Amino acid sequence: MRLQAREHDEILAAVSHLPHAVAFALMGSLAKRKDARHVLGFSAGGLRDTVRIAGSSPEMWRDIFLANRPALLVAIDKYLFEIKYLRKSLQKRDGAALQSLFEGARDARERWLVRAQRP
Repeated sequence: MRLQAREHDEILAAVSHLPHAVAFALMGSLAKRKDARHVLGFSAGGLRDTVRIAGSSPEMWRDIFLANRPALLVAIDKYLFEIKYLRKSLQKRDGAALQSLFEGARDARERWLVRAQRP
């Protein structure tokens, strides 16, 4: 499949570059805690799986982020919108909104995995 350059950049920003940004930011926020060593001692598979790609080459990802800056900024803004919605739902103790968000994400993941397994 051939893509126009802009479409390629937008897609890669969303499915490749944004996950790296999230992993780098999450690991960075945890590492900056005064009690980081203690807190990270309690981590298990979830954190390890989520931040695995934060072990990638900083130089390479710096260059990729800067080269695809416009598309990555859009992807980050869309992600921030979702995070803010999650935060607002949690702040309001809106269990139904949280459950709907989680179910929607789980269902989307399942649909994606099923499509990915098709030849």
